[in-house]
Amino acid sequence: MPATYEELLSEATLKATRSGGKGGQNVNKVATRVELYFDVMNSGFLDEEQKIIILRKLDGRISDAGILRITSSEDRSQLGNKENVKTKFLELVRKALAPVKARKKTKPSKESKAERLKDKKLLSEKKKMRGRIE
Repeated sequence: MPATYEELLSEATLKATRSGGKGGQNVNKVATRVELYFDVMNSGFLDEEQKIIILRKLDGRISDAGILRITSSEDRSQLGNKENVKTKFLELVRKALAPVKARKKTKPSKESKAERLKDKKLLSEKKKMRGRIE
């Protein structure tokens, strides 16, 4: 577990780029979209096990070089998008590092078995009715 998740933000790089979509006159001249880059493998706050967990669970968002990239362009302001991207990043890391609960094996109840068999019987009857009439 990192000392604090906020410390991970100190290792992240923020970059502002031009955003598409709504924005009126600002859309073509103000860089409002914010991209956050985090180098998972070179992080000083994560231990090796945590790095492997993050690489495995977030592999769709991580480049071949091991860089996690998150973008936000929902807000019209750069400041709003910075906050959004930071929140997304912390939430992703928190979820990835959360321990997975072991599944408890359970058996179907008598009621659920009876219900399933009843439904099977009804479906069988329905399909028999579709057969050829003699």
